[in-house]
Amino acid sequence: MYARCCKNIVNTVLVILLWLASDLMQEVQAEVEQIIRSLIEEVKKELLITLDDPARHTQLLKLVDTIQCLGIAYHFEMEIDHALQHIYNVYGDHWDGGSTFIWFRLLRGHGFYVSCDIFSDFKDITGSFRESLTHDVEGLLELYEATYMSVQGEAVLDDARSFTITHLEKIAKDHLQRNSSLSRRIQEALERPIHKRLPRLNSLRYIPFYQQQVNHNKSLLRLAKLDFNRVQSLHKKELSQLSVYRHSTSSLPLVLLMLLFVYIYNGWWWKGFDAPKNAPYMRDRLVEGYFWAIGVYFEPQYSNSRIFWVKSFMVSALLDDTYDSYGTFEELDIFTNAVERYTKTHSTTSRWSMTCTDTLPDYMKLIYKALLDIYEELEETMEKEAKTYQLNYAKDMMKEFIRYQMVEAKWRNEGYIPTVDEHKSVAFLSCGYKMLVTAALVRTGDIITEESFKWIDTFPPLVKASSAVCRIMDDIVGHKEEQQREHVASSVESYMKQHDVTNVKNVYEFLNQQVENGWKEMNRESLICKDVPRPVITWLINLARVMDLLYKYDDTYTRVGEELKDNIKQCFVHSMSV
Repeated sequence: MYARCCKNIVNTVLVILLWLASDLMQEVQAEVEQIIRSLIEEVKKELLITLDDPARHTQLLKLVDTIQCLGIAYHFEMEIDHALQHIYNVYGDHWDGGSTFIWFRLLRGHGFYVSCDIFSDFKDITGSFRESLTHDVEGLLELYEATYMSVQGEAVLDDARSFTITHLEKIAKDHLQRNSSLSRRIQEALERPIHKRLPRLNSLRYIPFYQQQVNHNKSLLRLAKLDFNRVQSLHKKELSQLSVYRHSTSSLPLVLLMLLFVYIYNGWWWKGFDAPKNAPYMRDRLVEGYFWAIGVYFEPQYSNSRIFWVKSFMVSALLDDTYDSYGTFEELDIFTNAVERYTKTHSTTSRWSMTCTDTLPDYMKLIYKALLDIYEELEETMEKEAKTYQLNYAKDMMKEFIRYQMVEAKWRNEGYIPTVDEHKSVAFLSCGYKMLVTAALVRTGDIITEESFKWIDTFPPLVKASSAVCRIMDDIVGHKEEQQREHVASSVESYMKQHDVTNVKNVYEFLNQQVENGWKEMNRESLICKDVPRPVITWLINLARVMDLLYKYDDTYTRVGEELKDNIKQCFVHSMSV
C-alpha cells in the first residue's frame, strides 16, 4: 500500500514536471518563431531590392541559389517565382550577366525552357571547351552542375559534363594530399550533383560550408540554422506520432508525446501491428521509411500529408515483401481478390470491408486490416473537408499497385521471363511510385486539386520516368542477391534473355544509361508540364533522388549502412548550433 502510494506520488510529480517543461518549451518556441518571422521579412526585402536593380540581377540569382541550398526556399516561393519570371521576361535565352551556369540551372530548375546554345560560347574554334575554364574552379563546378539539367539531344551539355568531370577529378586529386576542403567539395559534387541531392540533406552539407565563407549573409545563415532546428523538432514529433500513438497528436508538444509513450501502450500504430511477430519476413523500417518521406517533402506545411504517406509506404513495403518473398501463390491470389472488392457507401468514399477476408490465413487478415486502417482513420476528416475523392484515388492506386504485384507473383510462379517491354509495363507500376506520389497529394491543402490526381492516374511520362529510375536502380543492386532465391525476373534477366547477352556487366552499363535517360526525361517533362503544380513535379523528382541516395551502389534500405544511419542522425537527432 505504501509502495503504491509512493509510486503514485512520483508519477504525479513527473506529470507536473513534464507539464512545466512543456510550458517553458512553448515559450522558447514562440520566441524562436518571432525571430524567424523577422529574419524572413528581412530576406524578402533584400530579394525585392536586388530584383528592382538590373545591375544586381546576377547578385539576385546567387541569392536565390543560396536560399535554395540553405533549405529555406519554401519561405520565399512567391518571391523566388516572381524573381525568376522577371529574369526570364527581361532576358529570355539571352542572359548577359555573370554566373551564366547558375542562371541556366536555376531557370531550368523552375520550369523555364531556356536554350543550351549559350554553352557554345564557351568553346574554342576547334569545338572544344576552352581550357581557360579550368583556371576557375568555382566556375567549373557551376558548369558541371548545370549540365545535369539537360534533356535528350543536347550534345553540348553532354560534352560539357565529360569536360568538367575530367578536369574536376584531376583538381580533386591534386588537392587530395593537402586534405583540402576544396577536394572534399569537388568529390561530393562528383558523387552527387545538386540536381540529384535531397534538398534536406543538401542543406545539411551546405550550411557549414556557407558559414565558412568570409562574406556570408549573417541573417540568411541564422535563419537557416533556426529553421532547420524548428523543422527538425516537427519531424521528431511526427516520427513519435507514427511510432507511439495512433490518433492525432500533432497539437501536442514533443515532451507530452514522450509522456504518451510512457503511459499509453495500447494505442500504437506501427508498433501495434507488431511486425516482428506478425510479419517476421518483412523489412521493418519505420524510421528509414520516414526518412524517405522527408526526402520527398520535408516542409512543415505538409505534415498531415507526410503522416499519411509514411503509413501508405509502410503498408506497401509490407505488401511488397509478402508478394515478393513470403506468400504462396494461392494465398496471394485470395488476398488480391479481397482487395479488389470494395463497396460504395452512402457517402462518396469507397470502403473496403473485412467481410471478404474469411478465407485468408491469419497473418493476411492482419495485413488486410492494416491496409484498411490507414484509410478509415481519415475518412471522416476528408468528408468534412469535401475531399473524399483524394482518398478514393489513393485507394485505387493502392489496388493497382497490388494488382501488378500479383502479375509478378504469377510470373514467378510460372517461371516466366517477360520481354523488356512486358517487364516495363508491369514493373514500373509494381515499384509503387505511382501509388506513392498519389498518396503524397492527400491532405496537402488547397495547392492540389483533383486535376493533379487525374493527371497521375494517366501514368504520364514524368511519373513513368521517376518510376523507371526506381525500378531499374533497384533491379541492378538487387540482382546478385535475387539469384540466390526464387524471384520474379528483373530488368536484368529480361534484357539478357531478349538480347541474348551473357555478360552481366554490359547489361548493368546499359541499364545505368537508362537511368540517366530517365533523369533527362524528367528534366524535359518538368519543363513542358505547365498545368501541373510545381510541388508535384518536385516530389516526383525527389522520389528519384531518394533512389539515387539509397540504391546507387547497394540496397541500403534493406541493408542499412553507416551512411544512411549517419544521415538519419543528422536529420532527426543532431541539431544545428546557433
